[in-house]
Amino acid sequence: MNARTMLLACLCWAVGPAWGQPIGEEGARHLLNRTGFAASASEIRSLAPLSREAAAARVVSGAVTTARTPPPAWVTDAPIPPYKLQAMSQEERMAELRKNVEHAFELREWWFREMLTTPSPLTERMTLFWHNHFATSQQKVRFTPLMYKQNVMLRRNALGNFGTLLREVARDPAMLIYLDGANSRKEQPNENFAREVMELFTLGEGHYTEKDIKEAARAFTGWSIDRETGEFMFRRGIHDYGRKTVLGRTGNFDGDQVIDVLLAKPEAAEFITRKLMREFVSPQPAEGEVKRFAARFRESGYDIGRLMQELLASETFYAAENRAVLIKSPVEFVVGTLKQFDIEAPNLRPFVIASALLGQNVFSPPNVKGWPGGEHWINSASLLGRKQFIDRLFRNEDRMEATMRSMDEAAAITGGTPIPGREARMQRQMERQMGGIRWNLDRWAERTAGSGTSAGAQQMTRLVLALAPQEALPGQGKPADWARQLVHDPAYQLK
Repeated sequence: MNARTMLLACLCWAVGPAWGQPIGEEGARHLLNRTGFAASASEIRSLAPLSREAAAARVVSGAVTTARTPPPAWVTDAPIPPYKLQAMSQEERMAELRKNVEHAFELREWWFREMLTTPSPLTERMTLFWHNHFATSQQKVRFTPLMYKQNVMLRRNALGNFGTLLREVARDPAMLIYLDGANSRKEQPNENFAREVMELFTLGEGHYTEKDIKEAARAFTGWSIDRETGEFMFRRGIHDYGRKTVLGRTGNFDGDQVIDVLLAKPEAAEFITRKLMREFVSPQPAEGEVKRFAARFRESGYDIGRLMQELLASETFYAAENRAVLIKSPVEFVVGTLKQFDIEAPNLRPFVIASALLGQNVFSPPNVKGWPGGEHWINSASLLGRKQFIDRLFRNEDRMEATMRSMDEAAAITGGTPIPGREARMQRQMERQMGGIRWNLDRWAERTAGSGTSAGAQQMTRLVLALAPQEALPGQGKPADWARQLVHDPAYQLK
C-alpha cells in the first residue's frame, strides 16, 4: 500500500458528542485543528468541557479583524506612476525589481509570522481561504503593497458579511490589476472580472450565459485605479450608463447592482457554503446538508460568521465519517508543525520556501482558480518533499547562514520564469537557513508525554495525530523518538 492510499484509507478514532454534552478532548482537538493550524494541550483542555454550540461560539467570537504582527514599513508606499517608470534607466528599473522581489518575500514572512502568533487562528485560516477563493497573484500585480492591502481587506471581512466582502473585492486595486478591470471602458468592456465573479466567486459554472457576462462587464466599466496613489477610483467618463440585462433582470445597473443580482440567486449561497464545507468539514459534503446550511446563510443576509458557527456546531462536522478526511495544505503542514512542537523560528524565510516547494506559495496562486487543494496536495513528489522537510527539521543539523538568493531563484518563487535546477537550489537555501530555530525536542516531548510509558505515548499520539497511527508507538521508550515517529506517520498529513 503506497503512502497516498494509506492516507485516504485511514479510519477515524471516535464519534462526536451529543448535542448539549461536553465535546471532550477528542472533540476539542478536532475543532481546534480544523479551525487553526495545531492545537496545544492547554487549548484542548480549555474547550473540552464545552458543548458543541458553546465551543463553536467561543472559536468564532474570538476572531479578530486585524493582524497583531507589525507589517513592513514599505506597505504604505505609493506606486511609481507609469511615466516615471518609463523615464528610469535600465539599472534603476532592475533595482526597483529587486526591491519588489525582496518585499514579496518579506510579505510572505509577515503573514507566516501572523499565522504562528495570532490569538485567533480561525481568522488566518479564513483569510487564507478567501485568498484562495479570490485568487490574486504577485506575479501579475507586481506592486507588493497592493497585495498587502488586499490581505488586510480579506482579514477584515473574513467572518463578516459576504456581500460586503464581495463589493470590496470588486473595488480592490490588486484584483482590478489581476483581472484587467482597471482599463475597462464603455467602448471596450473587459469581461474578465464579470466572468470570474459569476463562475468562481458566486454562482459556479452552468448558472449564467455568455450574454450575462457581457452585460455585467458593462456595469463594471469605469471601476479603476488612481495611478498616483494606487487607490480605487470611479472614472465616470468611461462608465456605461445604459440598460443592461443580467440573469433575467434589467436596469441601468452599475457594479454594485450586478452584485445584488448575483446574491439574490440561491446558487450563490450554495456555492459559498459548499466551498466552506469542503474546506472545514468534508471533501464531499452531502448536497442535502449544503442546501440546508446555504438556505440559512442566505436568510442571514450572508453572515459568514453565523454560517461558520452553525457548521462548526453541527452533527455533520463531528460525524465519524468526517474525521481525519481532509489533507493538510502545505501552509497548514509547515505552520502547523512549527506551532505543534513549539518551534521558535526567528527567520521564517526557509519555511516560506518550504511551503512554496510543497506547492503553496502564498500571494502567488497558480491561476485565477487558486489552488485546487484536497487530494491535489498529495502525490509522490509532494509526499517525498514533506518527508524531507520533517527530516531536516527534526534532525536540526543545519546552521543559519544569512545569504541572499540569486535573482533567478527569487524570480522563480515569486512566479517568474522557471529556471533549470531552481528547486534544488531553493532546497539548499532552505537547508542553510533553517539552523536558526530555537527548539528542544526532548524537552517538548517530556512535557507532552511525561515519562516514557504507554499512557504517555497515547497522550502524545492523540495530540499530534487526527487518528490512530499506522504503526503504534512502543509502550516504553524515549518520548522524543515517539515524536519523530509520529510526524513520519501518514496520519500526520490529515486533519
